[in-house]
Amino acid sequence: MKTLILMRHGKSSWEFNVNDKERPLKTRGLNDASLVSKHFLINNTIPEKIFSSPAKRAHETCKIFLKMSEKSENEVTIIEDLYDFNGSNVINFLRNLKDSINSVMIFGHNHAFTSISNIFGDNYIDNLPTSGLVKIIFDTNSWRAIEKGKTELIIIPKELR
Repeated sequence: MKTLILMRHGKSSWEFNVNDKERPLKTRGLNDASLVSKHFLINNTIPEKIFSSPAKRAHETCKIFLKMSEKSENEVTIIEDLYDFNGSNVINFLRNLKDSINSVMIFGHNHAFTSISNIFGDNYIDNLPTSGLVKIIFDTNSWRAIEKGKTELIIIPKELR
């Protein structure tokens, strides 16, 4: 069995004159990321490996999850290829994971995460909102062999407020 958890970054701020990778989270993004992380951690185990896009908004969202799960920031790996908006780099990254890893969590971006949720999950999502989380389970022992899995969980922050 393989488990994939995707969490889209929290709502980002356009208030600052910075490049796209440097955009920080808005207060709502901070709050929603905390709310979703807390809800997820109530009934779910922490994944073996955690990866994040290098974008500030994704990495800040990841740090919120790590803090709530009492994990160290050293336990996240920043992967340049996760700064991806169409999903092909993320899928390539997944298919090249070591099979000794059974569960991963990735912090990243849309449209990639909505697309991947629909490609691999069995529950259609029109749009994964900011701070949204999807958990998909695959009945395989190989990341290279992942195909259609079972969408086990979808957390939408608006539904928790």
